[in-house]
Formats: sequence, structure tokens, C-alpha cells
Amino acid sequence: MTRDIKEICKALHLAYIADRFEEVPYETKEQFLRDVLALEISSRQEAKRSKLIKKAKFRELKWLKDYEWSDHIHWPSTTTKEELCDLVFLERRQNVLLLGSPGTGKTHLATALGLKACEKGHEVRFFRVADLVAQLEEALKNGTLPRLKRQIEACELLILDELGYVPFQKQGSELLFHIIADCYERKSVIVTSNLEFGQWNRVFEDNRLTAALVDRLVHHAHIIAFTGESYRLRHALSSVKKISSN
Repeated sequence: MTRDIKEICKALHLAYIADRFEEVPYETKEQFLRDVLALEISSRQEAKRSKLIKKAKFRELKWLKDYEWSDHIHWPSTTTKEELCDLVFLERRQNVLLLGSPGTGKTHLATALGLKACEKGHEVRFFRVADLVAQLEEALKNGTLPRLKRQIEACELLILDELGYVPFQKQGSELLFHIIADCYERKSVIVTSNLEFGQWNRVFEDNRLTAALVDRLVHHAHIIAFTGESYRLRHALSSVKKISSN
């Protein structure tokens, strides 16, 4: 009987019912059928979320429920914390720029927003900027750049982490510029950076290219500033104090 059920489910492309229908309590025929089909839907959605999270290639999994909101986050007039967490910017194809000192929670927030987007069924790509530039240069060298660009173009949210930590040569800067330019008004981009806009030419070493890149990112963007000391340093000092007091 179980084999027959599996064959029927396979023919109907029902991937989960055959293995899990025994988990569903039986009260009436209608209730059982409804709950079994609901189980198939929920299992598909969970599988899709897991696939999207894996495909995004986050460096770590960090969630909004664990985020430490502080008074050192300065909100623009264009959005609110609630709208940001509801991903209103993604629906409107707007950008989010998280600027401030290292260790103030920018990467955690960017990752958490990306995970929330995956949970809602959106395709996301996460790159540390230096890694993306290295991949672009390598792809250009071995002739696979079009394929890499198609993979990036397929996403709805592109997250570029740690812009400003490593300067690029002319070729890398131009490749990154074209990726960002291709996103303009077509998808949302989240950028984290430890530099103010006026310092971005240190990274790209080309004032005209820097100005053009900033212009595309800032248009339709929410710029959120992070101030205060590094929370990692704060937690480390707190731990040292506890050890000393003991």
C-alpha cells in the first residue's frame, strides 16, 4: 500500500505526502484531505526557503529577532524600522545603504534582512565586496563572466558587504560598477560600508566612476547611519571586566 501511495504521489509531483501523511490525525475525510494537502504546501515552502538561503551564500545566519537595536542607529526620513523589517524597500526596488564604523551591527542587519527576504520567497545573493570583485576578475579571465552576471541578475536582492575595506584596481572597479549599474531601478541593493561617500574614491581610485556609482546607489535609497563604538569591542571589554571581578 505504501509503495502504491508513493507511486501515485510521484505521478502527481507530490514530494512530501507519501512520507508524512501518517503524521496527520484523521477526524473526517474532508479534514484529512485538507490537512494532508496543507502539509504538502508547507513542506514545499520550507524546502524553497532552505534552498533560497543556501543559494544566497550568507557568511553567517543572523536573524532580525536576535538583532540589538540601539540609539546609535540614525534613521532617515524616508523609512522607519518597521518598514525596513517589512521589506517595503524590496517591494519598491529601493536600495539600503548602511554606513558606519566597523562592529556597529551593519552586516548583522544586512544579513537578517536578506534572510527575511528568503523566507518570503525572494532570491538573494550575498557577497563580501572584495570576494565579488575577485570572482568577477577571475570570471573575466577564464571567459565565464556572462554566466556569473546572469546568476547575479537572477536575484531580487543583492547584498554587498564591507565596501571600503579593500581598494580595487581599475579593472575590478569597472566590473563592480557594471554590476551595480545593472541593478539600477531593477532590483534592490543593500550595501554596508565603513566609509562616508566622500571617501569612496579611496576604494575605486577614479573620481568619475565613484560619482556615477554613488549616484546610482543613492537614487531611491534609504541611508542609515551607525555611530557609537563596536559592539564586539564592548562585549569583549564586558567579558574582561567580569573575569577581573571574579
